[in-house]
This record gives sequence, structure tokens and C-alpha cells, in this order.
Amino acid sequence: MPEIPLQTILIVDDSPENLTVLSELLLPTYRVLAAASGPKALRIASTEPHPDLILLDVMMPEMDGYQVFEQLRAAPATRDIPVIFVTAMDKMEAELHGLDVGAVDYITKPIVPPIVLARVHTQLELKQARDWLRNQNDYLEAEVAKRMAENESIQEVSIRALAHLAETRDPETGNHILRTQRYVQQLALSLRTHPRFASTLTDHYIHLLARSAPLHDIGKVGIPDAILQKPGPLTPEEWEIMKTHSQLGSEAIELAERDAEKAVEFLSLAKEIARWHHEKWDGTGYPDSLSNDAIPLSARIMALADVFDALISRRVYKNPMPYAEVKILIATGRGRHFDPDMTDVFLAHFQVFCDIADQHRDPPLTKMP
Repeated sequence: MPEIPLQTILIVDDSPENLTVLSELLLPTYRVLAAASGPKALRIASTEPHPDLILLDVMMPEMDGYQVFEQLRAAPATRDIPVIFVTAMDKMEAELHGLDVGAVDYITKPIVPPIVLARVHTQLELKQARDWLRNQNDYLEAEVAKRMAENESIQEVSIRALAHLAETRDPETGNHILRTQRYVQQLALSLRTHPRFASTLTDHYIHLLARSAPLHDIGKVGIPDAILQKPGPLTPEEWEIMKTHSQLGSEAIELAERDAEKAVEFLSLAKEIARWHHEKWDGTGYPDSLSNDAIPLSARIMALADVFDALISRRVYKNPMPYAEVKILIATGRGRHFDPDMTDVFLAHFQVFCDIADQHRDPPLTKMP
């Protein structure tokens, strides 16, 4: 069995006789350190390993016990060390003052050895119990953080799996969900200082928004292959069917919300994005013809990200557009398709979005056999 180290007690007293008496009393059971002044006591206490308990004389020259105690409590390394005041002052007011400032006990001189030993033993046991509880709390907090991180990871993987499920129905989209997720996060971070958006775009909201973004096209799983994978322009009738993917997606997420035992916070944003990311600022979008600020902020951010990525991406029926042309088209959509202030911020950081697109390029399209 490993040897259990002795607990350390620091004795602080300007009288060498008192230091000797207390040291001889405690040494058989404890490791004892001694200081004949307040400044020396502070140096010893702040040095690792820190004492487990301090016996502190009140009446000392240069720096009295109360001043030493105040500095001990002010320093993070020493503020949790229990202190017992030891003094010749036997008035109740002095004892109450010592306890009021935060000492754990108060011993009067001349000392009575059995009382000193009993009180020292009691305070050290209490400190052990406090340390054990603190360690347990630290362990539990670490475990909670670990489990939360695991849950976050599982949730992230599940979201990606659902998004990729929709993507398999539309194989040309490549890294679209990864790119749009990055655009959404970056645009939200760029907008957070804007007075129109600052109150909403907290760190927590942006985290949920980025998590929700991959589900924006989840409703495409409900669109027939003949329409979803058609290698050319859709007919008006086919286009009406295609547009239902936004409603299908929001309804699927709403059903998932109803099935959940507890509210899942990010799903409310995912539902907004799925339903309304095809709405337009001027009210000409779908499915509900919302306009201006009636379109949820999450959906307005997603709209810009989604259109930008569609324009720069290759499809069977079109080539990718150069970034310079895309920038002009986005600017043209200001106040028509897109929130004007949001468009200004997007264009001001346009190169950042181009860099994200370059980092997550689609693999080359393969021809169908």
C-alpha cells in the first residue's frame, strides 16, 4: 500500500517560544512548518504543496493576523486553506470577529494541548471531506461534459446521416450540405455585430443554426426520382411538385419534434430553414410568400448560402458560374431575393465564402453508364 503523506500545518507566531510549543505538540502526528512573521507565512502558504491548515497568531508586528488572513483569502492558491486564529485575547468580541472574517476556529492562549489537538484534528477531517466533495464534483462535471460531447457528436452524425439520405436522391449535390453549413455559420458570425441581428445571433443561436443547416433540403426525399433527377429544366407542373419539398421537410421535422420525449432545441430552427429558405425578401418566394422580416432570420441566412452554392456548382444541365458573375447576381438580388443588410455583409465578406467553396469542392462528376 502506498504511504499516506502527513498532513501539513503552518504555525504563524512572532514568539519563538510559542512556535516551539505548538511544533512539539503537533510534530508526532503532522508535518509542521513555522513562520515568525506575516510576510514569511504568506510566502510559505503560497508555495506548493500548500499547507492543509494554518494556526495564525493575531497579535504580530509588521502585519497582524487579520491582515495575513485577508491576503490569504485574496489569493486563489491559498483562499481555501482553513485558518484557526490563536491569540491571547480572550474577549468574546475578538473571537466573534475572527469567526466573522472567515476563520474556521479560534483558540486562546495559553493553549490547552488536548483542545488544540482535538480542534486541529476536526478541521483537518473537515478539509478532507471538502476536498473529497470538490474532487467528486470535478469528476462529475467532467463526466457530464464528456457525455454531453458524446451526445452532441451522436446528434451531429445523425443530422448528417439524414442530410446525406436526401443527398443520395440528388447525387449531383456533392459537398453541398457541408459547404452550406460553413456558409451559414460564417454569415451568422459576420452579421452578429449588425444592430438588426445582434440580439438574436448569440453564440448559442449560431451553434444551433449551423447544426440545423444540413437539414434544409431533407424534404427532397419525398420528391419523385423522375423530377428530382431530371437532367434538364422542369415543366411548370414538375416545378410545382419540386417546390413541395420545403413543406415536406418542415412537416417531417415537426413529426420528429412530436415524437421526442423532450423538446430538441435545434429542431425549431431546422423546421424554419426547411420550410422557408426559398422565400424571397420581396414576397415572391415559396411556399408561403412571406416577405421582409416575416421570413425567419435563420431562413434568410440559409437562402443566401443556398443560392450562392447553387450558382457556383456544376449541374448536369449547367456549368458552374465564375465567382465574379455570382457576386453580381447576388448584388442584383439585394432587396428582391435577399435581405438588403444581409446581402451587404455577404458581399463585404465575399472572398471568405469563395474560400470555403474552394476548400470543399465537389469531386468530378462521373457519367452514368
